[in-house]
Amino acid sequence: MAKKNDRIKASEKELKEKLVNLNRVAKVTKGGRTFSFAAVVVVGDGKGTIGHGLGKARDVSESIQKAIDDAKKNLVKVPIHKGTIPHSQLGKYGAGKVLIKPASEGTGVIAGGAMRAVLEMAGIQNILAKSQGSSNPHNVVKATFDALSKLRNAETIARTRGISIDKVFNG
Repeated sequence: MAKKNDRIKASEKELKEKLVNLNRVAKVTKGGRTFSFAAVVVVGDGKGTIGHGLGKARDVSESIQKAIDDAKKNLVKVPIHKGTIPHSQLGKYGAGKVLIKPASEGTGVIAGGAMRAVLEMAGIQNILAKSQGSSNPHNVVKATFDALSKLRNAETIARTRGISIDKVFNG
């Protein structure tokens, strides 16, 4: 997904967290069922830095805290252009597929549950998003991160090709 040099230190950012999914899971033993919790959390600063994490524990609050700690270790930077994304992009993880498209000013975040949390935490105000395939929150979050990590802005493209930004737009 993201390269090592793309990582951002969590201590430098003012991060907000959002619980995407909390799942109660049971392990059957000879003494009966043992319940534990799995939490999926997204953290972000609202300025293009986001991360996701998974935490598992016997207690709800402990699993959420573990997920937040995990999310802070997986931070990536997303290019945002005028409150939306630079271009359309497909993302895929497992059976979860997502399509994100830039939207004009005033559109808002048009996205379903797990995707909405990720996009709002990134600070994107106008976007069209569609989840295709699996509706499993774990896979949808990871597919959304895949799509967002593939985004490139004009400056990056110009630098990669070794040309000016004007040439990127005018050919």
